Amino acid sequence: MGSSEAGTSSGSEYQVFLSFRGPDTRDGFTDCLYHSLTDAGIYVFRDDEELRVGERIDGALQRVINNSSIYIPIFSRTYASSHWCLRELAQIVENASKSSWHKGILPIFFDVEPDDVKLKTPLYRNAILNLEREKNLSTEQVDSWREALKEVDAIKGWEVKKYNG
Repeated sequence: MGSSEAGTSSGSEYQVFLSFRGPDTRDGFTDCLYHSLTDAGIYVFRDDEELRVGERIDGALQRVINNSSIYIPIFSRTYASSHWCLRELAQIVENASKSSWHKGILPIFFDVEPDDVKLKTPLYRNAILNLEREKNLSTEQVDSWREALKEVDAIKGWEVKKYNG
């Protein structure tokens, strides 16, 4: 079966879901990865390419995450300062753990260390604390983000030192 058929045969709308913080990686690393995958015939979801004007973001993203097969979170310096990224990640981890067929998570550490994602350094820890204060979030919500970060960090990922391109 060709890669263009794989997305629909498994019941998935997309084969790959990219989770990333736009300002950090959109115009360089994520753009290159997206085009490389799509050029190979892989169905890839990237929010700026796929969401339609007027579409509710939360419902659309939830549906796409639920229907994707492979998740690629691209952890960058400000990933944890986005409640959208953290919500996506928590849903990704939940979907992958509940899936009756294997859904894979392939983390990329872009200009961050795995210890940042494990919350062993101030970078992500402080970003989450700031979100918690600014948005008056529940402890349950924030704890789900922390658990998702720790869960994904337990998966061997790619470490990309400052990408020049």
